[in-house]
Amino acid sequence: MKHSKYSIVIIGSGAAGLYLALSAQRKCRTKDGILVLTKSGLDECNSALAQGGIVSVMPEINPRDNVTSHIMDTIKAGCGLNDFNIVKFISENSSCVINDLIDLGVEFDKKEDGSLSFTLEAAHSMPRILHAGGDYTGRVIEDRLAHLVKKSDSIEVYENSMAVELLCDNKKACRGVLIYNPALDTYEAVYSNAVILATGGIGQVYEYTTNPVVATADGIALASLAGAEVSDMEFVQFHPTALSASALGEKPKNMPLVSEAVRGEGAKLLNADKKPFMEKYHPKAELAPRDVVARAIFNEMETAQSRNVFLDITPIGLERFKKRFPAITNICNEANIDLSTGLIPVSPAAHYFMGGVKVNFNMETTIENLYAIGEVSRTGLHGANRLASNSLLECVVCAYKLADVLSQRNLDAPKSFDSGVKATLEMYEGNFANEILETGILRRMLKKAMWQNAGIVRTKDGLNNALRVIEDIKLISKHSRVYSTQEGYELRNSIIAAQLITEAALSRENSIGAHFREDAQELPKNISDIKTASMLRM
Repeated sequence: MKHSKYSIVIIGSGAAGLYLALSAQRKCRTKDGILVLTKSGLDECNSALAQGGIVSVMPEINPRDNVTSHIMDTIKAGCGLNDFNIVKFISENSSCVINDLIDLGVEFDKKEDGSLSFTLEAAHSMPRILHAGGDYTGRVIEDRLAHLVKKSDSIEVYENSMAVELLCDNKKACRGVLIYNPALDTYEAVYSNAVILATGGIGQVYEYTTNPVVATADGIALASLAGAEVSDMEFVQFHPTALSASALGEKPKNMPLVSEAVRGEGAKLLNADKKPFMEKYHPKAELAPRDVVARAIFNEMETAQSRNVFLDITPIGLERFKKRFPAITNICNEANIDLSTGLIPVSPAAHYFMGGVKVNFNMETTIENLYAIGEVSRTGLHGANRLASNSLLECVVCAYKLADVLSQRNLDAPKSFDSGVKATLEMYEGNFANEILETGILRRMLKKAMWQNAGIVRTKDGLNNALRVIEDIKLISKHSRVYSTQEGYELRNSIIAAQLITEAALSRENSIGAHFREDAQELPKNISDIKTASMLRM
């Protein structure tokens, strides 16, 4: 087994991880260097798929906007379960971080007069969303940050290498991470007193998701195995409008996103009979919060026994649509969808995770030396439901904050280890790896069970059924810590996250935000009443 050391180890290469690496490079003393670890390519992540944009509260150039308004929009979308202090902090620091991204070379879209172009998205009270490349915002940001990381002499990148265990000592302090290289079938122990989880989301735990294939809840599992506290695990956001699997032929590994910004530009939702329906569910119709729109679409699909509804883009106009949404246009062309009809088949899919590894204001987890940022973390920004385009903002502001925190620390790598770390290494050096012959089948069983029982609409019986399936899969897979393939580790991690999500959903017996219990007492008469009624029952 190879052994190495770094001042900072960042697990994950999305916007949060890459921006932290660049910020730490500027702010921190890192004599042992910075390591960015990714189990795929440097740019394969959820961040790169973000279409709509990034929130930016910049009253100095967008005078209609202000921090108070953004705070209220965020808390309203989150049903009041947000952490007010973190919401305020992220909103107040958005302008600073956006300007820093611009200084780093990120080119946001501008109006004809050269000023930044702010757009409107659902549940925002005013236009405050910046986008880049039309609807390639995440890709533009990710590509620029990745380019700068690759150029850096002080940041090393391990691609196609998977973190499989946090190395914690007998005092429960993190002293590094164990890495598995599937191509070489070897392990490497990397020692550090600053390990950061930036691994993204959990979408691949579900049968239908917009997330890339790498989003298998790895960070959640690493933290849970080490004993770190997790929180709000029941709050999984299902995006209302992913390109329907019915339009993609063979069952896709993930469903391309049809951004909320399309509805922000005027597109309307139509049911299987090509009739509009959102006004009967919420006064804001297509611009209602995501959880409301997702449940409305789900209800329409169930009623009509259809596989999708339609997004009518005729109010936008075909040429304007193609110019504003080049990524979605390409996605539709690849799926042989004739945009001249004005109709795009869409359906909900698991999209974003509001829960995660619990962190404090300094991004510290409950384990010493272990931090978490981005989607894997539970900062308290999102509450029960994420406001559109707050995700990229959380990634970069929290990374910026963590770089400040780390700049005040001695980041010299540990020089010695106790029996706790040594015992973990011995576990992986032994011949105890489990070979799972049917990893793919077990993953499909898990994803299907989670979609059907712990998805958009939940019940006690359904959630208990999901737990039974999870227990069966654990038994078949000889569920343990050590496996012989990356697929085995991904199954392990998905099982852990699925169980945490399901147990949390069982514990919360009311409906609120993205968590909807059909068997909740005093069920609201219609979907638009869910949020208010749920808050009253808390």
